[in-house]
Amino acid sequence: MNELLSGEEMARADAAQIAAGTPGAVLMEQAGRAVARVALGALRGAGRVCVLAGPGNNGGDGFVAARLLAGHGVRVELVLFGDRGRLAGDAAAAARRYDGPLLTPDQAPIETADLVIDALFGAGLARPVAGAAGEAIARVNRSPASVVAVDVPSGIDGTTGEVRGAAVMADHTVTFFRAKPGHYLHPGRLHRGVLHVEEIGIGAGVLAGIAPRAWLNVPAVWRGAIPAPAPDGHKYARGHVVAVSGGPCNTGAIRLAATAALRAGAGLVTVAAPQAALPVHASHLTEIMLTGCDDAAGLETILADRRKNAVVLGPASGVGEATRALVRAALASGAAAVLDADALTSFGDDPDALFAMIAAPAGRPVVLTPHEGEFARLFPDLRAEPSKLARARAAAARCRAAIVLKGADTVIAAPDGRAAINANAPPWLATAGAGDVLAGIVAALLARRAPAFEAASAAVWIHGEAAAGAGLGMIAGDLASAVPAAIAAAAAWSPGR
Repeated sequence: MNELLSGEEMARADAAQIAAGTPGAVLMEQAGRAVARVALGALRGAGRVCVLAGPGNNGGDGFVAARLLAGHGVRVELVLFGDRGRLAGDAAAAARRYDGPLLTPDQAPIETADLVIDALFGAGLARPVAGAAGEAIARVNRSPASVVAVDVPSGIDGTTGEVRGAAVMADHTVTFFRAKPGHYLHPGRLHRGVLHVEEIGIGAGVLAGIAPRAWLNVPAVWRGAIPAPAPDGHKYARGHVVAVSGGPCNTGAIRLAATAALRAGAGLVTVAAPQAALPVHASHLTEIMLTGCDDAAGLETILADRRKNAVVLGPASGVGEATRALVRAALASGAAAVLDADALTSFGDDPDALFAMIAAPAGRPVVLTPHEGEFARLFPDLRAEPSKLARARAAAARCRAAIVLKGADTVIAAPDGRAAINANAPPWLATAGAGDVLAGIVAALLARRAPAFEAASAAVWIHGEAAAGAGLGMIAGDLASAVPAAIAAAAAWSPGR
């Protein structure tokens, strides 16, 4: 159930099931039944329900739900946006089976309803909402009624999550077979309320023909790719992370990353710091080792020891040629690399130089962890793309590294088009130093020899879970301390959670 289907992929799933022998009318009946069930739960007893039905199959689902709710004794008033005579196919058949009141948009009793069922437009909406439908959406959003949306809140693009003109703010959204990216990408995620993914008779086997490449980021996506510590293993078997420090006044960020790397299971972690910064680090660190590193030549020497198999670089390292040289040394070493913060900004005026370094030598995993500002500096032409998912995929393909495009709806993408959307991060994760902790977790999983996409995806989920466990008011140091419990939660995770 973790696959996320675009509007086009969902249409293919419907078509495949119909071709396999399930009539479309049966799928629509099951969809409407699911909507009615959620609506009854939201209504909590007697009340007045206003169903807003569009001219397509989404409206057909609304007709089915209206009929079933009326059968339960609920007072239902259905508002049709369009000409009943122009309804086609399964939607027309569903309309014929509904014998309750049929109102025009100007008669819609939105303000006096206890619950509104939004069955105007589905996930495949291709143009901005306007006219009578737009006015109705504005009224819904002003009304005190509970709102149950069918498939997606009307006005939300199911593939990108963007608002097309205007969009319903729903309390519940009932979607079918699999969720869509727009249910988890902002702003769509803010509009959907509680998401209900309902089975309506589409077999899981249809996914083989669709071959989806996007998932909700949950442990089922990556857990099998993260090597577990062996019973007879030793610390070097779990990898050695090198965390590259900035100067004496810029040491905290890399300590957060280094601590998180050790908490996330790296066997050893060494902070490589300029000589002037070593006393600062020494006053704070116990389990983490220290070594001097004043320049790129020093880092090259450190990474010549192949047991040091992962490097994290960028947190508070400074922007400029010195950091660019450190990145060159790290990428030339053959060690797995996590590039964050200043390591990315330092290439803002020449991103192609960074991408060329990543490409040669090929074969070692590289993960870039930009927030939106850093991303815009490296990929300025991708800013116009409305879908965060599409932006991350295009960037990963271009730079030939895994991308973690951070934010409230973090997207992880691989160069081959695989992508995951994260949804477990609490709002209080937005705090100073949280990104440094994430970079350290990624580095630890790379050191443990997980593939780049899976390591990045796992790190993002663990990061969010740790924040949830640390609670409101946490600071980044608390986050690193909560990582072991989050890793245990990943091991215990099950689909019903």
